[in-house]
Amino acid sequence: MAKYLLLKHYRGAPACVNDVSMDQWAPEEVSAHITFMQDFAARLEGTGEFVDAQALAPQGAWVQYGGPGKPPVTDGPFAETKDLIAGWMVIDVDSYERALELAGELSAAPGANGEPIYEWLEVRPFLAAPPTVTE
Repeated sequence: MAKYLLLKHYRGAPACVNDVSMDQWAPEEVSAHITFMQDFAARLEGTGEFVDAQALAPQGAWVQYGGPGKPPVTDGPFAETKDLIAGWMVIDVDSYERALELAGELSAAPGANGEPIYEWLEVRPFLAAPPTVTE
């Protein structure tokens, strides 16, 4: 089994087919989208492929070490940045092909007018531990 991170972006990914911002959806469209995501996660829990998922707010800040004895340096929030992550799901699957298959299904989540959004998802494998060197 290998773990993969499925990243959902507010902006920064190629435009999806049903490219209507969620803040412009009707309340029932938002509910349908969330229900789809919950049902998808529940199905993967049943197969043992679900690890975790979380939606993220668009607000955030960059934080940097300020130096010895100094507070952290912050800047932001950067709501205008193109790389905001809307949420993520971690899956644990048998192959990269299965990760792509599940990402494709997740991309069909409903959006405006109840139509699939054909959302672009970023699929990233977790790094495995480096092999141990023995002499």
